[in-house]
Amino acid sequence: MFNGSMVALVTPMATDGSVDLAALAALVEWHLAEGTDALVVVGTTGEAPTLEPAEQLSVVRETIRVVRQRVPVIVGTGSNATRHTVAATRAAAAAGADAALVVVPYYNRPTQDGMFQHFSAVAAEGGLPVILYNVPGRTVADLLPETAARLSRVAGIVGIKEATGEVARVSAILGAARDGFEVYSGDDATAREAILAGARGVISVTANLVPAAMHRMCAAALAGDVAAAAGFDAPLAGLHRELFCEPNPIPVKWALAEMGRIPAGIRLPLTPLAAAYHPRVRSAMRAAGLT
Repeated sequence: MFNGSMVALVTPMATDGSVDLAALAALVEWHLAEGTDALVVVGTTGEAPTLEPAEQLSVVRETIRVVRQRVPVIVGTGSNATRHTVAATRAAAAAGADAALVVVPYYNRPTQDGMFQHFSAVAAEGGLPVILYNVPGRTVADLLPETAARLSRVAGIVGIKEATGEVARVSAILGAARDGFEVYSGDDATAREAILAGARGVISVTANLVPAAMHRMCAAALAGDVAAAAGFDAPLAGLHRELFCEPNPIPVKWALAEMGRIPAGIRLPLTPLAAAYHPRVRSAMRAAGLT
């Protein structure tokens, strides 16, 4: 259903922390011009945990308004409460979203069967195609490949964002899942290898800064052009690394502000990028061709 470079879009904020919808609209138009293949909004990179439900919905609606069906819009609707997740997914569906990205419930550490029942309920009641999102570094709970394969046979569940960085999981999931179930990398540093192993693209933090380069890398990898994909990816290696020198989205929002793309706002408990990391991120930006 989806493929290529799918940006995990930041939520622009003014310095007082208020959501800046005008900056969001400009950012979306830039991504469309640069070749981004899909937009993923109000996810981890979009600071969803600190946005009020009304703010989340305003970001979703503004993104959909600007996009005008030119590329898919995927909305992060996951939480650690199944009822809340269903409600958020229904709201995204009513706003015109194309799919929901639903993270493994965090903090309460569900069992594999609990995860199965959670995602099954969202798929049955939410009104949107569901992309599972496995990121155990943040959620603690790990959606195992065998559970993902089991969920692939639930109506309405169309794919998984696998963010462990373990490329072997791509093959493990695809080998056990139903035909047509798609895997998307959630780790920029290993995205190229994941696509060459069968993933259909990446939900990317790096694409916030270099959308055209990430689009070219994904297109080459999807075409099986190993050398071209490696050539496009090499200058981005520093960004893949340094955009996580502090917790995402701290570094990427700082970098976008440096580029003049967004204001410098970020919400507590996240804080602006520590000055000690500025040279590292700037160096990675220069290596990727940014000034």
